[in-house]
Amino acid sequence: MKGPVPIQDSLASDTEPSNAIKLLHLLFLSTSWGMQVWVTFVAGFVMSRHLPRHTFGSIQRELFPYYFHISSTCAFLNLTLFAMSHPGERLGEEHTAQIIIFLVCIAASVLNTQWFGRVASDTVAELQLVERRHGLGQEVGLAGSEPRRQLRASNPSYGQLARRFALHHALSSLCNLLCIVCNGLSLHHLAAQLSAL
Repeated sequence: MKGPVPIQDSLASDTEPSNAIKLLHLLFLSTSWGMQVWVTFVAGFVMSRHLPRHTFGSIQRELFPYYFHISSTCAFLNLTLFAMSHPGERLGEEHTAQIIIFLVCIAASVLNTQWFGRVASDTVAELQLVERRHGLGQEVGLAGSEPRRQLRASNPSYGQLARRFALHHALSSLCNLLCIVCNGLSLHHLAAQLSAL
């Protein structure tokens, strides 16, 4: 005959997320992280080395709004599912750290979606207009950097646009890398909870 179920075990089983919630959480997290790694470390490098600069810039300008919105949505859904599965009164340090990681990921994604990524894309369009007037933009890879350097020196407004792009592109890249790190830490947390593959 079985004895009474300990209160602690009962609480753990009552709050255990369903398999559907676990699947959704893993799906959103892995989709976001996989997309970020692919766009950042594979697609961007390949396109930048094999496409004319203006073609590459135009593709990024069209692609990035979707990329940033999907990243933001996945980060928000991950936080929501995680918070639903871990009631506030039972949060330990590890769970609190996970929630902070998700919040940082949301903040970085939203900054990219609403500000840094958008300004960088708009600035690229302005840079391309000036470059076209000077016969630039069809070079592939790093070719053509010297004519652009000369244009920056001779055209102050182009130089200002180039500096504005460099700043917002750097901030956008930083936010993107922050999201990759946050999602990587969340995947590490999930992997540590697995008893088997």
